[in-house]
Amino acid sequence: MVPDLEAFRSIVEDGEPTRIYSAADMVESNMVEIADCLMNGPGVIVIKGAFGTSIVDAATEVFFQLIEEQKRSGKGAGDHFAKAGANDRVWNALEKMAMHAPDVFVDYYANQSLAVACEAWLGPGYQVTSQLNVVNPGGQAQSPHRDYHLGFMDVDQAARFPRHAHLLSPVLTLQGAIAHIDMPVESGPTMYLPHSQKYDAGYLAWPLQEFKDYFAEHHVQLPLEKGDAVFFNPALFHGAGTNRTADVKRMANLLQIGSPMGRTLETVDRERMCNQLFPALLKRSGHPHIDAAIAAAAEGYPFPTNLDRDEPIDAIVPESQADLLRRAVADRWSTEQLAKSLADMATKKLSH
Repeated sequence: MVPDLEAFRSIVEDGEPTRIYSAADMVESNMVEIADCLMNGPGVIVIKGAFGTSIVDAATEVFFQLIEEQKRSGKGAGDHFAKAGANDRVWNALEKMAMHAPDVFVDYYANQSLAVACEAWLGPGYQVTSQLNVVNPGGQAQSPHRDYHLGFMDVDQAARFPRHAHLLSPVLTLQGAIAHIDMPVESGPTMYLPHSQKYDAGYLAWPLQEFKDYFAEHHVQLPLEKGDAVFFNPALFHGAGTNRTADVKRMANLLQIGSPMGRTLETVDRERMCNQLFPALLKRSGHPHIDAAIAAAAEGYPFPTNLDRDEPIDAIVPESQADLLRRAVADRWSTEQLAKSLADMATKKLSH
């Protein structure tokens, strides 16, 4: 594959705009339509009012506490595509939020819009990871890029993978962002180039200057309100915009949701999270979307494992960590029973 700007132009100038849904739409949402939009359409959807503002505010307070703790510890947070220190980053915000405020975590991630979008693109057993990004006033735009998996390689590395791997990579991850404040365009919400995910050579093209120039001239930005969520194909050319305001700290919870059959960006101790979240899950066991919170926390895929010890006796595959946690909530186990069962499950997976 050799990048060709004219071929790229012929694809991205398709014309169909970004699709906008409401949270109510997601109750009866057609997953096939969402997947088609992300694959064959503009590549990005907006869900208005996906998260309740009071829930977002509670999570925002937790995130600010985590940022302050990080600063007090003297730890910085680099950025893949922006100058280090320009933004406030919290890596692995998923696990840190769960450990810091389990009740807030469950209320936040027990969200139908999130679950529908994830399952539409990735199927069941998806793996949520979260990285908080706060772009401060004056924070400059990111370079346009594609994301994980091949997006974290240089051109020479990416070129070693065959064409079918370039086409496979985007379906292993769903990108998402939850707006934690109102984001007018001048605050620099994410820049997108609709339809760019359909260009086969995109993982070789995005670092090239002529493609960056085209992105600079043709990208779109979507103003968001607190609680809105955006989901997009990771192969979509995108990048955070410049914050031109004097007083808006643009806060978004960035989600990289992995296929159960892929590898996520971050290491997450999901056993630790399950134990910490269990009391909060028990208190909310009647919540209609409690399974979405479990899916965000627990490992939904039973592999890799040690099949000598973790034998699939009563089914084709062993029980997943998420399946175990669902049983524990439904049957109202004790915290000790859950901790022992999770530890036993982890031991079974060891190779020796």
